[in-house]
Amino acid sequence: MLDVEIFTLFPGMFESPLRESILGRALTRGLLRVRLHNIRDYAADRHQVTDDTPYGGGGGMVMKPEPIFAAVEAALGDPPRLPVILLSPQGRLFTQERAWQLAQAPGFALLCGRYEGVDERVREHLASEELSVGDYVLSGGELAAMAVVEAVTRLLPGAIGDQDGALDDSLSSGLLEYPHYTRPAEYRGWRVPEVLASGHHAEIARWRREQALYRTWQRRPDLLAKAALTPRERALVDEWQARHPAQGKLTESGEDNPLA
Repeated sequence: MLDVEIFTLFPGMFESPLRESILGRALTRGLLRVRLHNIRDYAADRHQVTDDTPYGGGGGMVMKPEPIFAAVEAALGDPPRLPVILLSPQGRLFTQERAWQLAQAPGFALLCGRYEGVDERVREHLASEELSVGDYVLSGGELAAMAVVEAVTRLLPGAIGDQDGALDDSLSSGLLEYPHYTRPAEYRGWRVPEVLASGHHAEIARWRREQALYRTWQRRPDLLAKAALTPRERALVDEWQARHPAQGKLTESGEDNPLA
């Protein structure tokens, strides 16, 4: 069972997502345990104040260290028995690789910041690491925490119907995922590629791999630097680049797709 401890000022934001779909099933099956901790419950004053103005002036409010430390230590001990991950736009980018690592761990804690962020002493002396879900700013870490829990949970054995599906997901192989089709075979004159209905599994696998490679080159060429490619696949990428030097300007209609 994966143990996830979430520290937040708004635990109600998690109630519906944790009841639905993959997360709900994982909780029901005992694959996942999520405990929500309201940081406000650990504020020392009767008004349960968890933020204050920043030293040195400036706009906004900063989350106080005392209730955060008190909440984490009450739930996880001192030092914490699980790594404490602070959701922050200053953190390293959360990737599929990090999701796999967290899915293989016994558990982790997620600390959701708010306002202008948390007191720096929380970063320095409590958080094990900082993670960001993208180069943009949210009002707090709650939505980012939901994204992390979702991404990690679906990698747990038994969490999704076809566990091999997680291996085929975009980014799991280092590439974006290949195109998917389902019935009907023809819709408004647009037909499913013949190879997918051929029953020839080797050809289907080759088509999917090449499509994934092409889509990655077209949309996320930065990923190719770390992808494990065969010499043939590297040659394909070089050929596409030679034919379309300005590959960032390609349309997504398929007209420029040499594999279409």
